[in-house]
Amino acid sequence: MRAVANSRAAGVLQIVRIVRIARIAVQSAALAGIWLAADFVVRMLDLPVPGGVVGLVVLLALLFCGGVTTRWVKAGADWLLSDMLLFFIPAAVAVVQYGGLFREDGWRLALVVVGGTLMVMFAVAFAVEQAAKIERRVALRRVRLARHLARA
Repeated sequence: MRAVANSRAAGVLQIVRIVRIARIAVQSAALAGIWLAADFVVRMLDLPVPGGVVGLVVLLALLFCGGVTTRWVKAGADWLLSDMLLFFIPAAVAVVQYGGLFREDGWRLALVVVGGTLMVMFAVAFAVEQAAKIERRVALRRVRLARHLARA
């Protein structure tokens, strides 16, 4: 009897793993699809902005207007972010190939990298703070509405 229960539990765990992997794959593909569509639009309209930036703005707009919920993209985004270090390997190889450039202008490049990183950090902090404020306002409205409906 116990062996049957263990085999059933193992089967359920296997199904849960498969569903999780499928969810990550579908969500990652959806995020890649948004990026590809944005990149296509940028190329067609000859915009001076990278497709990734346009895709990020589109995704943010979809999240804010409710066209996409965070639940629909969270697992895929978490997976992509957890493996983001792999995306920097080509950049590290390029650094090795251009050693002379870094010997001559390394301090300037470092200054630009540090400055850019700080700007991104401040922009992300500001965006997260604003999103948290909006989230708190929405939660407060829901609580007030629930109280109002409970009184009625």
